[in-house]
Amino acid sequence: MSEVRQVGTADWDAEVLGSEKPVLVDLWAEWCGPCRVVSPIVDEIAGDRAGSLNVFKLNVDDDPEVAVRYGVNSIPTLLVLKDGEEVGRVVGALPKPRIEAQLDEALSGARA
Repeated sequence: MSEVRQVGTADWDAEVLGSEKPVLVDLWAEWCGPCRVVSPIVDEIAGDRAGSLNVFKLNVDDDPEVAVRYGVNSIPTLLVLKDGEEVGRVVGALPKPRIEAQLDEALSGARA
């Protein structure tokens, strides 16, 4: 089972942008209720896709620079990156099937 790793501004480039696998990053904050709803879903996705996806969490209170760089105005926001480029994002506390559908769409390159 893959673990969800913490990431911050200092290791963003190496861990996220330099990842050989696609990446899912959960931008969250301690005080955010909807973030607590999404967190276990992100953990499940990390386990389900352990061989094909790296999963990280970034606390926007501790590391606001990344949220600003990507124009994140609302949390929870899940960023989907492939080859160092953002290919999709999921905003809000959505159920797992909707998150997975948007993740699959982003990773396949399909646009609605």
